[in-house]
Amino acid sequence: MPKRPNLAFLILCSLFLASCSPRDFLTRRLASDLIATSNAFRAPQQFQLHTGVLPNDDYLSQEYLLLQHHGWLSATKAPCPPALLPPPCWDVALTPSGVDTFQDLIPPGDADKQSFTIPAARRELVAITGIAKQGAIADVEFTWHWIPLNEVGAVLYPGDGHYRSTVALQDYDDGWRLMQGNSRPQTLDEALKNAEPTQ
Repeated sequence: MPKRPNLAFLILCSLFLASCSPRDFLTRRLASDLIATSNAFRAPQQFQLHTGVLPNDDYLSQEYLLLQHHGWLSATKAPCPPALLPPPCWDVALTPSGVDTFQDLIPPGDADKQSFTIPAARRELVAITGIAKQGAIADVEFTWHWIPLNEVGAVLYPGDGHYRSTVALQDYDDGWRLMQGNSRPQTLDEALKNAEPTQ
């Protein structure tokens, strides 16, 4: 005849499990939830466009070259103001096609300005690729990619490239959390800025 489990043992086990929260055990699912729901990860990627006279370095940046390639920007050589020396400088303007593309993205009060910011893309978590725990600290490696929010975002942040980042988590008395502030391991903001392409 099989033995019946000890009632006191079952009560003790149920009390132990009830005292544990899902945040007490660092799983890939918990790490994914902590990263994907954080403000740093969910913040949209902003693109700032400047028109008017620009230095050569800005005019030849990758973003401006992509916008020129799509026919949204045009430029002519211009004299450099003292603040933008050395030459050459460029007078950059939106083309008619660029005006059509950007007009719905520019906040109404910024239409006459020479500098404006638009939300271009957001991040999407692809996978947690590894967790290395050492005591109450863990390094979590993950991959993510961009989801463009509009036509400009699709040009500047195409969603086909994947990026790899590593972020530090710490085990507190109420469970695992993303590390914040000026900590030695990198925070999520730093991890996203230091992301490396995986393809």
